[in-house]
Amino acid sequence: MAAPHAPTFDLADADAVRDRFLAGARANREAACRVHSIDRITPPGTLIATGDLHDNPVHYARLLRAAKLADDSPADDPNHPTHLVLHEIIHPDRLLNGMDFSYRALARVADLKARFPERVHVLLGNHELAQMIDAPVIKDGVRCLEAFAAGLDYVFADDAPKVSEAINEFIRSMPIGLRCVTPRGDILVAHSLPPPAMMGRFDPTLLTRELTDDDYRPRTGAAHIMVWGRGYDADLLEDLVERWGVNLFILGHEKVEHGIGFTPPNAIVLNSDHARGVYLPIDLEHPPRPEAAMGMAVPLAGEE
Repeated sequence: MAAPHAPTFDLADADAVRDRFLAGARANREAACRVHSIDRITPPGTLIATGDLHDNPVHYARLLRAAKLADDSPADDPNHPTHLVLHEIIHPDRLLNGMDFSYRALARVADLKARFPERVHVLLGNHELAQMIDAPVIKDGVRCLEAFAAGLDYVFADDAPKVSEAINEFIRSMPIGLRCVTPRGDILVAHSLPPPAMMGRFDPTLLTRELTDDDYRPRTGAAHIMVWGRGYDADLLEDLVERWGVNLFILGHEKVEHGIGFTPPNAIVLNSDHARGVYLPIDLEHPPRPEAAMGMAVPLAGEE
């Protein structure tokens, strides 16, 4: 498979990589679709919704093609744009001599955002947040932050701190969600939702204001509670429907064996990283009901 989006910068050049992260951060903050802590889009258009990616390069290439963002893709229709959501990009299962080089995937995504600021939506995930605030996280026995730092040190040596600083700037600029305003009600795409037990300390106004340093604090900050949330149920979903005016939630974070799962009454959960990973294409003028969306997922393993 040919590279769908070959970077025009050297992934081993600290200054070039730093520049791409800072360009991606500017694009996150300055895109016309950005409204406070979220991105907001309206019809017409197609949404390519995804789940956790965790530096799966084959699936990333296929997502770029699905979103008409690959270098060899046909031109996108400006009257019916295609939007791509990406989140949970770093910290894969695959390491090289104990090192994680997924900064490269994140740099490619930052570059993509800089090139297509209104069509690419890079959402905050729990692993990116953990990386930014230096909060230890273990995934499948791997100490993710240590492996990631080892990769940066190996490639950039004394320049690793300035690359790490730019990575944190890019992460800090990420929206907490993407709101799609449609004729059948609003869709919120986010990494996760707060768990019921944390609603007493969760600030639901985070969707309508700028995020602050306090929002990222472990176990107390609204952004931290949201991206780490598990165990949401029908009562919580119905509560958030009323608070936020959202009809459908599209989420990641949870492991679903077949790539897509459903939490009644209106939450779809996607995985895009593993062998049964999927994406979900949605026509923003004619979005599906939650139950119908379950039959619309496209397997990434079968895409070309």
